[in-house]
Amino acid sequence: MRVVVATSNLGKLREFHDVLLPLGWELVPMPLGLTMPIEDGVTYEENALIKAAGVCHALKTPTLADDSGLEVDVLDGAPGVYSARFGDLTSDLDRNLYLLEKIKHVPTPRAAKFVCVLTLAYPDGYVESWRGEAHGEILEGPRGLEGHGYDPLFYVPSLGKTYAELSIAEKRQISHRGQALNQMLAAYREGAPKREISKLE
Repeated sequence: MRVVVATSNLGKLREFHDVLLPLGWELVPMPLGLTMPIEDGVTYEENALIKAAGVCHALKTPTLADDSGLEVDVLDGAPGVYSARFGDLTSDLDRNLYLLEKIKHVPTPRAAKFVCVLTLAYPDGYVESWRGEAHGEILEGPRGLEGHGYDPLFYVPSLGKTYAELSIAEKRQISHRGQALNQMLAAYREGAPKREISKLE
């Protein structure tokens, strides 16, 4: 099956390909010139569906999309779906510094979790979704040089490392996105799941 991945991030495309390789699907990026739908949902599920359904409708091809974010307990779940534009800032470094400033008065450990929702939309109007969550803590300063986003601040106590200190393989095993992808892989390895979960308008 040919599946479009609704992202301009080639690293994410490679991650999807590596995990879903056993399915034998041809995963391809969005074509140049196609505009990503505006993510104006208030949940990860809504935003993942907006992207997957919008691109699927435009291309008439099965489309895979995800939406993810960081939720910090002492911020009542913020930044959540607004993680990529937290504080209206444009760089990972600035968003990390902004987050640390917001919670500098809170002693460690400061519980947080990463959430990812993965959605596959079909041209016939049906969709499937999977959700992964990874729990950890926010450190008082960054550690590690790998990863992106909030990875240098997100500490996994059971491993004694931040996401930014993990190898790609290690992170894939425990991450929120890795969990969602593995759920999807398991479902399709057992045969295509029933597709009556949700219908697009």
